[in-house]
Amino acid sequence: MSYFDLDELNKEDTLLKRNVHKFVEEIVRPASLTLDKMEPEERVKEYSPYFKVIKAMKYHGYHRIHLPQELGGLGLTSLQRYIVMEELGWGSLGFATAIGVDAIPFTLAAIFGSKQLYDEIVVPWINDTEGKYHGCWGVTEPEHGSDYLLFIRDKDAEKYGKGNVTAEKDGDEWIINGQKSAWVSCAPVATHMGLHAQIKGGNNLSNGIFAIVPLNINGVRKGKPYDMLGVRDCPQGEIFFDNVRIPDYYVIAGPSPFYTVFFDQLLCLTSVGIGAYAVGLARAAFEEALNYAKKRVQGGKLLIEHKNVKLRIYEMFEKIETARYYVRKVMDHVYKKILIDKTYDASPRHARAAQVYAKKIAFEVVNDALQIFGAYGLSKDFIIEKLFRDSRSLLIEDGTVEVLSLDAADDIILSYEI
Repeated sequence: MSYFDLDELNKEDTLLKRNVHKFVEEIVRPASLTLDKMEPEERVKEYSPYFKVIKAMKYHGYHRIHLPQELGGLGLTSLQRYIVMEELGWGSLGFATAIGVDAIPFTLAAIFGSKQLYDEIVVPWINDTEGKYHGCWGVTEPEHGSDYLLFIRDKDAEKYGKGNVTAEKDGDEWIINGQKSAWVSCAPVATHMGLHAQIKGGNNLSNGIFAIVPLNINGVRKGKPYDMLGVRDCPQGEIFFDNVRIPDYYVIAGPSPFYTVFFDQLLCLTSVGIGAYAVGLARAAFEEALNYAKKRVQGGKLLIEHKNVKLRIYEMFEKIETARYYVRKVMDHVYKKILIDKTYDASPRHARAAQVYAKKIAFEVVNDALQIFGAYGLSKDFIIEKLFRDSRSLLIEDGTVEVLSLDAADDIILSYEI
């Protein structure tokens, strides 16, 4: 189902939108529904449909949408990036998340890393059309969930405790030890991780580094895939590090004040991405509910003819439209500041608000859509049940809405001009 776009899309934008939607409708969504019903261990085996979709996404270059063109990207505008991400969210929050975290280590290595790292790690990933390379993002730990994000602006960062994963410099290498939590998206299937680690002996999480860690080297061990409520089409699991050694040039944000700036701006990028996925998820639920209401007869007439259903449909539309254009606006700002101007001063409060608002909207819309389906919405015969579980998971993914809101509040208090 297409939607009227208030932005004036040119022919290239319109064609992109049509082609991506066709791809996610025919390839991504069917595989996501299959994966949702599979056992965790089966989802990560060689024959799993997960790998077929990742290969197809790589073939179409979706992993490269965030890279500047001069570094091997597709040369997309911010609007075009948004179009791709909303359509991916429409098709599958799990696969949208998977291709999103896949890009993190390699894209950041391309932007902030050395030429040696670019040639060694990034170029093979850019040219990958077989799904041989797969990234993930190592943030959360057994003792640190969303609170891992709050040290950025909190002067009393020590109260959050120390990291479970530590890094120690040893000549021209770094030694990594510790564990990342079971909630690391794509960890069971990834080949490389963008890792946040605290400096050994450091006082708090702000004394950290961001490094690219291949997951096939000595000392790395993967835990079993976890069985989650939602986003089951994106494998999650633990990663353990036991005296893992990486060369110094694999560290792209070292122990300095820049590490905090780097982390803050990275969260701006992920926030607008998650915001776009959330809008896509909400739109998927809205379209399912609208289509169902036009066919289902209750009380002697179609559901869509009942005033309460009409009002609910309108309210869902209103929420999706406001979320879409706010996320688009903030995404344009974030990509300009980070990828074009390279000033690295994108507004955290606006980026976090884009993610929080879109997440809340997604859950509210899916919840209303399920109510329109009634008891059928609770059954696994309709996709709305999966969308509901995914939307609930989204309120926690990439940081809980509460923590993201607190971080935005801190930025407002520190930066807002009256």
